[in-house]
Amino acid sequence: MSSLSHSPTPADLAITPRDMRFGRDDRQGRWWLNGDPIASAFHTALSVTFPRGEAMFIEAVKAHREGVPDKLAREIRAFTQQEVIHSREHVVFNKKAAEAGYDLSELEDDVNQVLDLIKQRPQIVNLMATIALEHYTAMMAAVMLKDPKMYAGAEPEWAALWKWHAIEEIEHKGVAYDTWLHATKDWSRFRRWRAKSIMMLLVTSRFWPKRVKGMKALLRQDGLTGWRVTLRIWWYLLGKPGVLRKSFLPWLSYFLPGFHPWNHDDRALIKLYESDYADAVMPQHSSASAPVREELAAAAA
Repeated sequence: MSSLSHSPTPADLAITPRDMRFGRDDRQGRWWLNGDPIASAFHTALSVTFPRGEAMFIEAVKAHREGVPDKLAREIRAFTQQEVIHSREHVVFNKKAAEAGYDLSELEDDVNQVLDLIKQRPQIVNLMATIALEHYTAMMAAVMLKDPKMYAGAEPEWAALWKWHAIEEIEHKGVAYDTWLHATKDWSRFRRWRAKSIMMLLVTSRFWPKRVKGMKALLRQDGLTGWRVTLRIWWYLLGKPGVLRKSFLPWLSYFLPGFHPWNHDDRALIKLYESDYADAVMPQHSSASAPVREELAAAAA
């Protein structure tokens, strides 16, 4: 992939912000996902990363939007809308977890430590971290949507939140990468490949250990500790449903010459669920919206 002009992002791709609100009037069970403490802890530990993480993604992409083609500029605006709304909804989800009795401070401190370190680096490094983490969210979203049993028995509001989030992650999975191609258009293919590959390895070295650590912190608050709990965590990741195992080949594809998130078109997964959220579609002409940002600030207050 030598330039943005060769990007395989579908010409007819529509990135559609859906202004959903979940669980405002609901309580959240401690084991909200089918009474399974391991599955619930995995999702809650992941959710803690989203409010600050997705804010970083927005800033990293916006920092490199100058001079992008009109199509990509529109996609960046829609990406920003989607990510702001995702952050707002995960602020609510995380508050509900806290109201259920979980202390999330250890997990939040871990997220803040990593993101504060990233923010000290040059903007292009932040964008490299963003494309790696966006690949993570997209490949996990595909795993979640492909498995009809993933949210079987979950509390309905939270199952709907995770499915909604997953379809939008797939939908905008190429935006940060196309912005990266634009930002590095003067780089050689090898320099681009080396830089993004090193960053993916660095991100991976932290991503799964941090998620396991977060899961253990939550499970410990339920009195679940010891080697059997650790075994159950790794069975969830590598056995059934096998989120980590099923993500391995998509992760490996990131290192292939010519990689692009849209080398694999999985919009069929979006079509399975998008009708559930059609009523919340935001107007296509709206910008990355002050009202939505105000809602996020209010939710975080």
